[in-house]
Amino acid sequence: MRTTRVVGSAAALLALAGCAAVGTQAPSGRTMGWQQPVGHGTATGYAEFESGGAPSAIGVVLSAASLEGLPTGSDMHRCYGRDKDGAVTAATQCEQTFEHVLPLPDAAAGRADIPFKWVLLNWNPHGHIPPGVYDVPHFDVHFEMAPIADVFAIEPGPCGPEGVRCDQFRIGKKPLPPNYVPADFRDVDAVVPAMGNHLIDVSGPEFHKQPFTHSWIYGVYDGKVIFYEQMVSRAYLLGKPDACAPIKSPKAVAVSGFYPTLSCVRHDARTGDYRVSMEKFAFRTASAPDPIPAAK
Repeated sequence: MRTTRVVGSAAALLALAGCAAVGTQAPSGRTMGWQQPVGHGTATGYAEFESGGAPSAIGVVLSAASLEGLPTGSDMHRCYGRDKDGAVTAATQCEQTFEHVLPLPDAAAGRADIPFKWVLLNWNPHGHIPPGVYDVPHFDVHFEMAPIADVFAIEPGPCGPEGVRCDQFRIGKKPLPPNYVPADFRDVDAVVPAMGNHLIDVSGPEFHKQPFTHSWIYGVYDGKVIFYEQMVSRAYLLGKPDACAPIKSPKAVAVSGFYPTLSCVRHDARTGDYRVSMEKFAFRTASAPDPIPAAK
């Protein structure tokens, strides 16, 4: 018997129970979204806007205490297979991760010209594959474009290195038009339940004998980009960074809207908070897809 996680719109709403209210205004001028407990602190989605209404930042604030008291093991959300006695073993049959759903404030999520609607924040106490690269404790911050019900409908299964349903593994590997993907990003079969496929920047320093600190990823499914992702190690955050890096953007986008050009990880010395954000947005008009090369 197989165990899967089925999350529709009703279950997704239950996942948000106990969160703080959407749309509250922070003293800094940020519009704050939903809040979830993380470690001994909290994580909250937020958005900032220019005077003309264009977004200037979309991100997550991790409170000063959120990096302490983080759990180990698994939240048992993504498991596949059972033992002979019918039990699920977290250590061997479940992804070693803890996921938190953080809707962005309505001021961002409710706008048709901003494609990013919510955040899936994953704490990975032991990291994840590939070994020797991403197997250190870190957060995955997914800035999601697709509806939550569609994302959580991607179920665990026996296919691929991340263990996903076989038909969905094939859907996740459907190629994108080449003008929608930056040149350095590769499909490495990383189709993950409740996420989608991950296109990895193989030119990154972590693939050239340097320790992983932070890395940018594009998430895809069914031939579409469905999330942007910033991965960041706990050790890097504890170093209290204040740094931004250009995002390697594709030549074209499939949906018109505001897209970021910088990824930033910052520590606020005054509050002790940590911010993981997308910044310096530019409006891009949708372009037609280039032909997909025939498979070799």
